[in-house]
Amino acid sequence: MGKDESKKEAKRAKRQSEAAAAALGDVSMVSAATDGAADDKAKRKAEKKAAKAAAAAMAGEDDEDDETAVNLDAISPIAHPLAHKKLSKRVLKTIKKASKSRGHVKRGVKEVVKGLRKGEKGLVIMAGDISPLDILSHIPVLCEETDNPYVFVQSKDELGAASSTKRPTSVVMICPTGLKGKKEVKEDYTEEYGNLHTEVKNLDERVVLGA
Repeated sequence: MGKDESKKEAKRAKRQSEAAAAALGDVSMVSAATDGAADDKAKRKAEKKAAKAAAAAMAGEDDEDDETAVNLDAISPIAHPLAHKKLSKRVLKTIKKASKSRGHVKRGVKEVVKGLRKGEKGLVIMAGDISPLDILSHIPVLCEETDNPYVFVQSKDELGAASSTKRPTSVVMICPTGLKGKKEVKEDYTEEYGNLHTEVKNLDERVVLGA
């Protein structure tokens, strides 16, 4: 009987040992699978990051291409001062914001000239690719007479799009006083407009002084 019991205990110990070893093997397999999943996740994350970086690089190249693709022959000889690329973006962005407020953007030669002659104050933006010259040649003079700063951007299409119209636009005027023309209204573009007004006015003064 003693021998039988010792055999049983030995078998029981062996089974326990085998069970423990199997459990350890399962844990190792689970751990390996988890590590593999983590590696796959990290790999996918790295691939996505690389794709985004490549897309950003492509976008940068597109911007450079846009900058070098400007047809200077299409720009009018009276288009001075002509906004550089960064200033143009800021100007167009401000026009877009201002156009959301009723009466804050005048569009077209007739409307802008009428506003200038009535003594309205604002910032005048003209398209540099307008032809013939006579369409806009008198507006810089009116701006100087009424002390309203003005600047040219390269494209009438971009100017039209920024001022919320589907048609190309030769000139727009941002009027922060809106329709009433009495009290300036606080709008979300006011700070940007103020900075642009000062910067463009300095450009205009250099043009007048021949700098």
